[in-house]
Amino acid sequence: MDVSVHERRRSRLAAQMGSGVAIIPTAPERVRNRDSHFPYRFDSYFYYLTGFREPEAVLVITAGERRRNILFCRERNPEREVWDGFRYGPDGARAAFGLDEAYPVARLDELAPGLLADCGTVYCHLGADPAWDARLMGWLNQVRGEARRGVAAPTDLRDVHALLDEMRLVKDAHELAVMRRAAAIATGAHRRAMRAARPGRGEHEIEAELLHEFRRCGAQGPAYTPIVAAGEHTCVLHYVSNDGMLEDGALLLIDAGCELDGYASDVTRTFPVNGRFSAPQRAVYELVLAAQAAAIAAVRPGNSWDAPHAAAVRTLAQGLLDLKLLSGGVDEVVERETYRQYYMHRTGHWLGLDVHDAGDYKRGGAWRKLEPGMVLTVEPGCYIRAADGVPRELAGIGVRIEDDVLVTENGHEVLTREAPKTAADIEALMAARDD
Repeated sequence: MDVSVHERRRSRLAAQMGSGVAIIPTAPERVRNRDSHFPYRFDSYFYYLTGFREPEAVLVITAGERRRNILFCRERNPEREVWDGFRYGPDGARAAFGLDEAYPVARLDELAPGLLADCGTVYCHLGADPAWDARLMGWLNQVRGEARRGVAAPTDLRDVHALLDEMRLVKDAHELAVMRRAAAIATGAHRRAMRAARPGRGEHEIEAELLHEFRRCGAQGPAYTPIVAAGEHTCVLHYVSNDGMLEDGALLLIDAGCELDGYASDVTRTFPVNGRFSAPQRAVYELVLAAQAAAIAAVRPGNSWDAPHAAAVRTLAQGLLDLKLLSGGVDEVVERETYRQYYMHRTGHWLGLDVHDAGDYKRGGAWRKLEPGMVLTVEPGCYIRAADGVPRELAGIGVRIEDDVLVTENGHEVLTREAPKTAADIEALMAARDD
């Protein structure tokens, strides 16, 4: 682990603060049932600044003339480490993660008021956790109680996430290296799923293939609950039951990405269970693929965030007219948004430490401009649910195609390009399956 990566991020944050104190806790452990917990996952903001993965930890950054990076964390505990594994402890964490000071987290309530005294501005995140908000207010009230001794309490509370969101939006070289690896693992898992799919298997069996490949290649697990949707399930956007069967002649839509060292990949592919697209399936698939190509072509520096979505919508609108699913003209379909009957979501989102990553999509009321180092998904779809007026041969066809795309100096880089996407490439890979 290169601690200088996190040191530079803390320095950038402190420089933007100018003065004041930032207090950033990690995520708490969550009880799954009785005395069993969900697998622990750190807070993304905290991890971005520290690289520290243990629970019960708080980072304090003091900005100004005397800049300090202080970690509060669990102490070493040989008995608990027998049960739960290694802990760094304050001294070990300070040395390993490049921090100026470290203290037992049990001393946080004792030391926090002194760190807030005379600081002027507190950078924090209010509203996410009522218990944490109450704790912070308690520290501020202790400082206010020292007013007659000449101690000034902070008068300004600011959202530290507003600064960190902008920092996280443009990825550094370290982040991009991890994200490329996460993308490679995810695309390998999708190839494995295509090879494993065949009529008679269960959606859950294909999900197991994905999870196996994630862990086999070193990812910590899925970045979100995988969607493995066959047949009519392809028209349910967030279908996660994954308990249906793969029928001959049906499509299978898989939306699955892995998490590697905190960073997410997010990939969707749609393909025929039996390895061959029918004519109606191919028509819808080629439409979505064309919409994605138009959207990806619009990913370049200086274009607005909305440009890929607008390009995808216009392509889909024409295709829906060609398929006789809509009537009128392209401009009318786009303006009246009648396409939303078959395409009801946006074409992408930021990607990074969170699957739907940090960062505003608009600034000053206008869509923000794309910049080199931003990473976004491009994921148009078409979902044709059975309804009056829908041709029988198209009913129940759902297609989504999603890739992770990096904005580069001269255009873009598709990080997940190794997952087969053209109909010909998909059919060729599936034809080579070992039955």
